Amino acid sequence: MSESVCVFEWRYGSPEMKRLFSRINILKTYAKVETALMYALWKVGLANEDEYKAVAEASERIDVKRVDELESRLGHDIMALAVHLSELVGDKGRMVHFGATSYDIVDTAYALIIKDALDIITKKLEKIISTLIEYSEKYKDVIMVGRTHGQHADPITLGFKFANYIYEFSRSLERIKEARKRVLKAKFAGAVGTMAAWGELGLKIQEEVCRFLNLPPHEITTQVSPRDGYAELIAILAILASQMDRLALEVRELMRPEIMELAEGTATARVGSSTMPHKANPVTAEKIGGLAKVMRAFVMTALENIPLWHERDLTNSSSERILLSHSFLTMDEMLDSTIELLSNLVIYPENMRKNLNLTKGSIMAESIMVRLTLKGLPRHEAHELLMKIARTSENFSEAVMKSEEIRKYLSEREISEALTPERYLGSYDELIKRAIDYAKQVMEFPE
Repeated sequence: MSESVCVFEWRYGSPEMKRLFSRINILKTYAKVETALMYALWKVGLANEDEYKAVAEASERIDVKRVDELESRLGHDIMALAVHLSELVGDKGRMVHFGATSYDIVDTAYALIIKDALDIITKKLEKIISTLIEYSEKYKDVIMVGRTHGQHADPITLGFKFANYIYEFSRSLERIKEARKRVLKAKFAGAVGTMAAWGELGLKIQEEVCRFLNLPPHEITTQVSPRDGYAELIAILAILASQMDRLALEVRELMRPEIMELAEGTATARVGSSTMPHKANPVTAEKIGGLAKVMRAFVMTALENIPLWHERDLTNSSSERILLSHSFLTMDEMLDSTIELLSNLVIYPENMRKNLNLTKGSIMAESIMVRLTLKGLPRHEAHELLMKIARTSENFSEAVMKSEEIRKYLSEREISEALTPERYLGSYDELIKRAIDYAKQVMEFPE
């Protein structure tokens, strides 16, 4: 029987993201940073090349069980790793971890892991944006009801609806690219950030470590890198999660049987209910919504980790062991689910047209009001007239056509044109193009 406790072990998250946050990869990344330190010590003359090469080779042979044994005795994970590396290299281990503090290793290693994790996130987000661009162009002229407060408002097109999501997701992609320069940095400055243990060689050692790892350094730190970076990143990811939640909610709402304009294509292939045979539920969209709640909750933890005592305390450590891995695994599952949702989306243009005609023309009330105002009737009077017609007539279009007050200002042809949804879409096509152009600029912008 499996003893897995965490749902990410057996249900959520892609293999590539799980690998990044696996115990062995975290330990090997710690060891890679220790190797970078030994390289720097060699370059500044405090160690020799053989010692560097020995640690580099040993870093590929990390034994998780041995690290656990040492940690159970020492009570410190990074010290356990340092001792394990020293054991592996024998007499070449005298300078392992020299001058470093634990979070030189931890924070720098997580910068490397997060860098790879953001590459995965970015790739999947760009796939979502590209799919939405395809849909926006394909359904640019498919007219549907625009809804505000859940009520019929003005006509829009399905392509226009998709374009709004293109814009929102592109803004998240832009935020992620911007945040990288503040988050993906090495923290290598010793016990309180002054580099005291390395004497006058501190800045040079930091420089060599950063060159080895291809990471820029933080300009200044305490014992840890500033936690506002993690808070910013988690908040940005939570915004993206909420945007995916909004898209998923749109599908859920429009999949109602009484609306049925969009639907999850895989819903009919699943059992919808253990007791109601007819059910076909939007469970992928609902999963996105559920995980978005978890992601938003992580933001509070990230914010709480910013205030630490003096040059640092340990209150961030335990929470970050959960926060960082689970935030990225949550986002990974949400992105994959959104890709699945979009890939299997079913469109019902005929229902969009049917729903557009549901109110018998009252969705075009603003169109009539605008034309009346332009012909001389004060706007507030036109608004009052059309509100009365909409609320008292069974067929808005017929009532408008028969209204003597309206016929004083508009001809039958003008009324007919004003009641035609295709003629009241504004600059929708140019706005769609602007959203797509913006997305393409963001995707092309280097990280």
